[in-house]
Amino acid sequence: MVGYDALHRQCRTLESLFDTKLTTYTRLASSISRGEHSDLEASGSNERWRDVESEVEDLLEKLRETNEQLSALETDPTSPPSQSMIRAIQRHRDVFRDYQAEFKRTQANVRNALDRANLLSGVRNDIDAYKSSAADSLLAERSRIDSSHRMTDDILEQAYTTRAEFSSQSVSISSINARMQNVISTMPGINNLLSMIKSRRRRDAIIMGLVIGICTILLLSYIF
Repeated sequence: MVGYDALHRQCRTLESLFDTKLTTYTRLASSISRGEHSDLEASGSNERWRDVESEVEDLLEKLRETNEQLSALETDPTSPPSQSMIRAIQRHRDVFRDYQAEFKRTQANVRNALDRANLLSGVRNDIDAYKSSAADSLLAERSRIDSSHRMTDDILEQAYTTRAEFSSQSVSISSINARMQNVISTMPGINNLLSMIKSRRRRDAIIMGLVIGICTILLLSYIF
């Protein structure tokens, strides 16, 4: 059976190691509570707190086993411990209970902090997704507006081209009319011929009207 001195030294060593490791674990819990969990992910140490937690649990288990061995020495009838040994064993038990309670409290804080961090991460992801969707909608709307602007520009360009063609045709027609007037003015015979044709048309129209009128009168006279 392991002696008291060896167990006492082992217990003190485990307490020292546990205290150091628990401090590291507490700092990680504090970092997570401050919202630095994303920094741990970015640095590739996302599982660091799990490794530290496992190490703390192992040390706590070893410390429990050592304290049980010390408690067994306290009740050994073949070699009863002294009062100083009993006080030391009791102190080790108290330290173990304090460490155990502190570890459970810190572990609960880590779990709560991780839950909050995961919740906030989910909310941020939803916000980012909404922003991305809104940005896509704005880009699509801008694309449609740009397309409408291009279509409007094409229509305006076609209108300007058509107006230019009309203007060109109007100038051509005006030029043709001017040339015709010049030709007519330089050929008086044509003017006379045109005047005779117009006079003959008027005369024929008058004669035709008289004939129709006389025929109508004769027809009415015959009827009545």
